[in-house]
Amino acid sequence: MKTKEFTLTEREELSRLLSQGRTLTAIAGQLSKNKGTISRETRRAGMNRHTYRAHKAHCHAQRQKRLQGRKRKMEYNRELRSFVLAKLKKRWSPDQIAQELTKVYPDDMSMRISHESIYSYIYVLPRGSLKKELLSYLRQQKKYRRRKGKNQPRTDEKLGSIPEMISIEERPKEVEDRTIPGHWEGDLILGKYKRSALGTIVERTTRTVILVPLVNKDAESVRKAFSREMKKLPKQMKLSLTYDQGKEMSRHKLFTKETKIKVYFAHPGIPWERGTNENTNGLIRQFFPKGTDFTQVSGKEIKHVQDLLNGRPRRALNYRKPYEVFNELITKQVALES
Repeated sequence: MKTKEFTLTEREELSRLLSQGRTLTAIAGQLSKNKGTISRETRRAGMNRHTYRAHKAHCHAQRQKRLQGRKRKMEYNRELRSFVLAKLKKRWSPDQIAQELTKVYPDDMSMRISHESIYSYIYVLPRGSLKKELLSYLRQQKKYRRRKGKNQPRTDEKLGSIPEMISIEERPKEVEDRTIPGHWEGDLILGKYKRSALGTIVERTTRTVILVPLVNKDAESVRKAFSREMKKLPKQMKLSLTYDQGKEMSRHKLFTKETKIKVYFAHPGIPWERGTNENTNGLIRQFFPKGTDFTQVSGKEIKHVQDLLNGRPRRALNYRKPYEVFNELITKQVALES
């Protein structure tokens, strides 16, 4: 009868057979195991068929067995579990939740958990519909955790020639180091079949997000919608907007005239020149995944998502919330001017 469990004796025999150059199929037959079981065992603890050692493999297996039998903190601490799940439903990341716990419960060590433990709870413990629900709250809704891949330059059919555009190379150096607030990055998130879109604008220093409902994604509609939103900002927060070379921003001269905000254009295919916006678009996709028809999403729902994004802590802000930092900067600038 074939089993998956290995005894120390079997691991020693496996090590001996591997050193003799036997194939995995031959070893599986001799040890009465499946070939897949043998293959997984040889890769235990980062080893391979050439570096496999029975003692190391056995110690690793025993340790894993002990960990599996141990109850995790979120299983027995109901208050902690309720807090974590409530924040996950608001699309907070495990890292943000872990940091918020230290602020809300500064003296209660029972209300502490690492972001890795939260991920572990989500990926390991739940099954069925519960696991599916928890995974849907994460920014990267994947069945397994994987290493992030390298950024790839984006090619987009919307890129085109923009009349009288000002290159990002002419943008003031103060924008790059984020010392002065009021500099924004913008983009569109396309909806189902690229027939609808949502405007996204993010402030580089405070990470404050503005979501712009659009009736259409042509240049005139985008100009009007973006102008309407940006006019609401305090004067000191209207300095510049960095955009990609999408044709929807071809009316940028009129936009600048209406808002007093100068528009700079990033190089095509280099998304990291607008890295803050690219990252923010990923956060927004948690709420509006690919395939969303934005003509069916109300302005009220869009602004609710905007409030959720601006009301959760960000690592880049030392786990403060964008709205808090934004309002604090406005108050300080008003005090300096008065």
